[in-house]
Amino acid sequence: MQLRKYRVRLGKINHILISHLHGDHTFGLFGLLSSFNLLGREETLHIHGPDMLEEMLLDHMRYYQGDLGYDLAFHHIQCRRSALVYEDKNLEIWSLPMIHRIPTCGFLFREKPRERNILKEKIAHYGIPIKQIVEIKKGADLVLPDGNVIPNEELTLPPAKPRAYAYCSDTRPNPDIVPLIREVDMLYHESTFLEEDAKLAHETFHSTARQAAELARSAGAGKLLIGHFSSRYKHISDFESEAKQVFPDTVAVNDGDVFEVD
Repeated sequence: MQLRKYRVRLGKINHILISHLHGDHTFGLFGLLSSFNLLGREETLHIHGPDMLEEMLLDHMRYYQGDLGYDLAFHHIQCRRSALVYEDKNLEIWSLPMIHRIPTCGFLFREKPRERNILKEKIAHYGIPIKQIVEIKKGADLVLPDGNVIPNEELTLPPAKPRAYAYCSDTRPNPDIVPLIREVDMLYHESTFLEEDAKLAHETFHSTARQAAELARSAGAGKLLIGHFSSRYKHISDFESEAKQVFPDTVAVNDGDVFEVD
């Protein structure tokens, strides 16, 4: 229902990442898999999560759904250490170890470095063939027929800086991940409690807004998003105010918010 509400195209979803097996992070999968089937999905759906996720979903499918019209591919995630979860030509996704009541991981999305941008006028000026264009975009200089060398810096512009986003859900603050998420452009970190309830946060394996801000500051993050607020509090603005005392560029998020990384 939320995907429909925010106009997310279901056909574009090919990979689903599950941090842990508590109900608020998994119960929606059953209906989503059924909806995919009713919509006539044929493409394989990849599900990444803790080991028991596969058993849980397949048991449900046997009792309630029967055969799907598409394949499910399960990818088990090791939650105790960081590991590569997914990779394509543009992107890497790494798991991040969280500290929660059951095995839990966050996720780091990091773009791969792009090739340099060759200047079109230089291609025309020097008559550069396609083979050499490929090499120049990777950093090679241009050697002219007369032996003169044109430095790469005169032929290209540097690529945009690769972007990175870290998602840390349901966890006590874990300083061990700071080196892994160093200088990410954007960090989402759960903030279930306010600092006045820090003892309760620790006992329930959650974080306060201040603790999330301290971790963002330690990591040198560009922007902090906080969420997963306990319903015991009436004003979400209190979380943002608390975090901003430590990390000014903080936003307390709402469902449907969209943030772009330049």
